[in-house]
Amino acid sequence: MASMHFDLTDLRLMVKVAEANSVTGGAEASHLSTPAASTRIKNLEESIGTKLLVRTPQGVTLTPPGQAVVHHARLVLSQLEHLRGDLQEYAQGIKGHLRVWASATAMGEFLPPVLQAYLRDHPDVNIDLHERMSHDIVRSVSEGKIDIGIVSGFERTETLQVIPYRRDRLVLVVPQGHALAQAASVVFADTLALDHIGLAAGSALRAFMQRICDDLHRTLQLRIEVSSFEAACRMVEAGVGVSVVPESAARRHAQAMAIAIVPLDDAWSLREMHVCVRSLAALPAFAQDLVALLVADAARAAG
Repeated sequence: MASMHFDLTDLRLMVKVAEANSVTGGAEASHLSTPAASTRIKNLEESIGTKLLVRTPQGVTLTPPGQAVVHHARLVLSQLEHLRGDLQEYAQGIKGHLRVWASATAMGEFLPPVLQAYLRDHPDVNIDLHERMSHDIVRSVSEGKIDIGIVSGFERTETLQVIPYRRDRLVLVVPQGHALAQAASVVFADTLALDHIGLAAGSALRAFMQRICDDLHRTLQLRIEVSSFEAACRMVEAGVGVSVVPESAARRHAQAMAIAIVPLDDAWSLREMHVCVRSLAALPAFAQDLVALLVADAARAAG
């Protein structure tokens, strides 16, 4: 088999060519002339021993080996970006940087006390925390863009290490005195004639509920969009409409607000949460410490 040589310029070029769907476009984005880019790709193909691109009138198509090169090139370049960022932080006295993406429920309900304890014990670690939809989290963990993901509901995670975390139930919140306030439970489809308060577009729960409505071939009558579970519960209390929120949030806000909690009969309302990593053993020790805290938090909640 031919000896394989990869350099970063070649890897960046392959990614840019794939993004531009064109050798010329990829060359421009890589600050190379088109002939220089073509030569680099030809040399890379000779080194690997197979074609990476097929040129067509519409642009270029990646062969399966070409797709593999681009996939791994993105991982390598992403890891180098992380390395660059981490080294800058080391120079500034920060010893570690963790990238954590989580579902809205995990972020709003369960993570704050865990992260408070973690950051207290790890003063030299920074955490980059974002709310994302579960399928985006799974993909980003798989691609090495983030270190730890916390997902809600069922997502395909075959290539990842998955650790059970918490479970939470989605419930309907209605004003006290509402016709449904005393109901033992309700089927979500039976609430679609009511005005709903939804989380803002772009939130994970909003996207999840949109998917449920699409499956039912029904439309959610959104009276108002808000940015948090607390704001949703306040709008419910004010009589603006009803809202689907995590039970943990609903119970917390029901202590101070005139709202009632109605369980949903739908199977999808019960959502298991999982911690996802590419490889626990491959994470740095300070990242493994956070996973251990999450596992301990799950054990406390279950106990």
